[in-house]
Amino acid sequence: MEQQDKQVVATTEAPGAIGPYSQAVRFGHLLFTSGQLGMDASGVFPATVEEQTKRSLLNVKAILEAAGYGMKDVVKTTVFLKDMNDFGAVNAVYAEFFAEPYPARSAVEVARLPKDGLVEIEVVAAKS
Repeated sequence: MEQQDKQVVATTEAPGAIGPYSQAVRFGHLLFTSGQLGMDASGVFPATVEEQTKRSLLNVKAILEAAGYGMKDVVKTTVFLKDMNDFGAVNAVYAEFFAEPYPARSAVEVARLPKDGLVEIEVVAAKS
């Protein structure tokens, strides 16, 4: 893979990277987002897992749109949860952002998320 094949995607409508990575990278027809915490662009976290899930998905949506993609283009998501007991609450909010055919998805509980977030979501999107 040559460097010119990768295109970095960034937007001020989502939190900036807090380390040596990009908000998203486009490679051919695929777009890979970094994990999006449930905080707004200024770094403020809402209190509940439902609000953080919504914020995380709004961040994903902003990054997708900056690259010319939409939520309908998402083919795979990975959801990282601080507490798997929040799965139902996260799933209810998640369902508001996706329609059939739903993307493939993995959901895992992790010991800790950056900045002590409650949820982090990353996606892969594709356009033909």
